[in-house]
Amino acid sequence: MRGELCSTELLLWVTASHGIWTQHDESCLSGGKTEQPDDSKSGSTEDSQPDISACGGGGHCRAISDGKVLLDEPPVGTEPCDEHQGDSKSDSWTFTLAVLLSSCFVYNSMSTINHQALEQLHSDDGEDSADFVSFFPDFVWIVRDFMLELEFDGHPITEDEYLENALRLIPGKDPQIQNSNMPREMIRSFFPKRKCFVFDRPVTSRKLLVHMEDVPDNQLDESFQMQCKDFCSYIFTHAKSKTVGEGITVNGAGLGTLAVAYVDTINSGAVPCLENAVMTLAERENSEAVKKAVAHYRKQMAQRMTLPTDTLQGLLDVHVACEREAIAVFMEHSFKDDKREFQKKLVVTIQIKKEEFLLQNEEASVKYCQAELQKLSEPLMESFMEGTFFAPGGHKFYLEARDKLEQNYMQLPRKGVKANEVLQSFLQSQAEMEEAILQADKAFADAEKAVAAERAQKEAAQREQELLKEKLKEQEQKLEVQERSLKENLAQLEEKMDREREDLLRQQEWVLEHKLKMQEELLTEGFEKKFEALTSEINKLKEDIERTRNNYPSMIAQAIDSVRTIYIELQPGSHSVFRLWLKLLRETFRRFENSS
Repeated sequence: MRGELCSTELLLWVTASHGIWTQHDESCLSGGKTEQPDDSKSGSTEDSQPDISACGGGGHCRAISDGKVLLDEPPVGTEPCDEHQGDSKSDSWTFTLAVLLSSCFVYNSMSTINHQALEQLHSDDGEDSADFVSFFPDFVWIVRDFMLELEFDGHPITEDEYLENALRLIPGKDPQIQNSNMPREMIRSFFPKRKCFVFDRPVTSRKLLVHMEDVPDNQLDESFQMQCKDFCSYIFTHAKSKTVGEGITVNGAGLGTLAVAYVDTINSGAVPCLENAVMTLAERENSEAVKKAVAHYRKQMAQRMTLPTDTLQGLLDVHVACEREAIAVFMEHSFKDDKREFQKKLVVTIQIKKEEFLLQNEEASVKYCQAELQKLSEPLMESFMEGTFFAPGGHKFYLEARDKLEQNYMQLPRKGVKANEVLQSFLQSQAEMEEAILQADKAFADAEKAVAAERAQKEAAQREQELLKEKLKEQEQKLEVQERSLKENLAQLEEKMDREREDLLRQQEWVLEHKLKMQEELLTEGFEKKFEALTSEINKLKEDIERTRNNYPSMIAQAIDSVRTIYIELQPGSHSVFRLWLKLLRETFRRFENSS
């Protein structure tokens, strides 16, 4: 267990709208899974994802607002687990975790900032600091027990100016000076947004200072209370959501995924890689995005439909609206689905759910229509059983009774999509009975019976043709819905990619602006070699920005091809073959009508 991280080194205090979840396991982590909090305890909801901020150091980190997550790192050099006493490597890794997991890093110190953890950060893109800047948190330096006057060269300065003066590089080539400059360079390079707060001693009495945990707030020094108020106000106002990679926002569950991924990597002896962690997070979040989208689709379909629907188009219109919303849910919660693997899962799953609703609709229609026909046909069947139709002219009476039954049936509301098919099936079941009545009718000569039988066959064939037409129309409607689904997926995907591209460009341009500002500061401070060293980094950033702009059309084209492939695979054969089949079927109907 030596060298593994303890869970007590990283306390997660998750606050939400109805309570607080405290995750604190006394045992050491060795790749185990973190148990998720019960929603009834945490008060977390899908609609309200917490922002993330961090507090590093040995101070008393408290849940300062709903929706904030505080990551509390113990003071460097102290270890909660006995087997880690004096383990500086553990100090570095816990510091690294705090930086990787936070969006606002608060360094609570009375001395210089330790840069050891920064040296161990790793990115697949190399050691270029520009790759780090985009995901590093804001930096807040708290100087406790501040005893100096805030002034420089005899002039008053602000706390932020005090920090910037402390970060100015010291001229000289002496190794000791170079070592002293290293943490300054690291902070200036990796933390573009910096803030400083100084705190007086909380109490003047040494006796009270020894027992600070028991000192009530009203006995704290007034200046200290005011400084705390200013600090909390800043965090309330400026602590932002945690983002990783290309501006991807991390929610509470995602934070847990990242924490487990980082700790597992460290405990395995490897170096945390942000890209690997983001891919792990993407796998989890995209799976959840599919589940949320499908759940939304099912819920909305169930709420908006009353089965059976009058027409197939009525159900398909509801499907189109619900699918559009489901796609939007997926697009909102998914990220880095570059291979469209999860979008394919969504398309296929919604297709399956749609077919289930179609089947339920058909079954409801069949059940209702059969029950109604059973009621309407009772007088007809009673007359047949009583022999009413076997008297002279009985066939005419039978046709009149059957026509009346059909009229009454057609006037029934909400028969659904299987109304004609159920009626056709019923009439086919009456064919033998009609033939028996016709043959027994003495009012007909043999020639007239043959004509009547032929007419009955033509009517049956015509009804069959109408039924086939109806099925053809249904297939065309379903195909049209598939095409609309494809267009909707493409439209929302392109809109999402547009937003992501703009976010990435803003991020890249922000990093470039930061590097240009750094370069200007180095030149002003007289560090010409460091100024020149930044030139290649800045040029690479400019190339990345240009590449982001120029590669976008090909990325869109590739995404469109991927989504089209998904829909082609859903068709019975290729899309074009299915279209050809429908065309040939229509031509067959036209020839049949012309020959009739």
